[in-house]
Amino acid sequence: MSSIIAKSLYKSYNSVTAVDGIDLSVKSGQVFGFLGPNGAGKSTTIKLLTTLIPPTSGELTILGINAKENPLQVRHRIGVVLQQPSYEPSLSVEKSLEKYGLMWDVPGKIRKKRVEELLSDFDLNEIRKKKTEDLSIGQRRRLQVAREFMHDMDLLFLDEPTIGLDPSARRNLLDFLKMKVKDGLTIFFTTHILTEAEYICDEVAIINKGRIIAVDSPDDLKKRFGSKKTIKIHLAQVNEKLKNLFNDVKDCKIDFNSGTNITIISDESEVVLMKVLQILNSNNITIEDLSAMPTNLEEIFLKVVNESNESDT
Repeated sequence: MSSIIAKSLYKSYNSVTAVDGIDLSVKSGQVFGFLGPNGAGKSTTIKLLTTLIPPTSGELTILGINAKENPLQVRHRIGVVLQQPSYEPSLSVEKSLEKYGLMWDVPGKIRKKRVEELLSDFDLNEIRKKKTEDLSIGQRRRLQVAREFMHDMDLLFLDEPTIGLDPSARRNLLDFLKMKVKDGLTIFFTTHILTEAEYICDEVAIINKGRIIAVDSPDDLKKRFGSKKTIKIHLAQVNEKLKNLFNDVKDCKIDFNSGTNITIISDESEVVLMKVLQILNSNNITIEDLSAMPTNLEEIFLKVVNESNESDT
């Protein structure tokens, strides 16, 4: 079953096309990452999917509901945390959670129980009596995300939810979200931190200039686009003839970062590495350390976006 189905979805503002005919299918019970550079159309797409703005044209089904015809039905079953800060300055942390539960008509006993659970889950207990205007940016962001879990929902949209969070709080949030997905929640997740997407997302889509240019799991994207590997070699001592020794090594880019460090990037990393090791061995050059790193999701993202930009020029 799919929680989101978009077909030929367009959004134009006068002569500017922000979302250019995207097709999207998001399976239920997963974290779906939505990645793209600034101005690519991510925020506009989220506003369309959450019924905050209507599409110019196209079809949109959210949780089996025609979102264009029944936006209020959709809103009753989703949660939304946008990039913009949102908090009640004069309310304490616990009162802010309580108010959100009241807004969603959560019964009293359940509401109190959820407040206590969320204060614990989001590490907010020590500041529960503190006014939100006195919180740090990261604390406000944790509260902003926590509030959304005061009500029941089937689909949650998170637009850059870890802005302002330190590494520990970020990991705790991601692990909390993973747990909720195991319980059946579907999450639509945007981030500029690609290691986050790699850690949490079951599937990702990359958008550029309003168009979806790639959709797959992080692992399959790396298999499709990430044949390159980076090899780093640290030598025991400086060798003045080092650059000349590698003139005949093809199909790679070699950087001599210093007299003792070599960085090699290649699609044929195994073949190139064998050639390099043979050259070093035959010239009695001692290696102190060697590492080979597979392509990560950030490198894939940059490659796919750059190729998309080049194809448009």
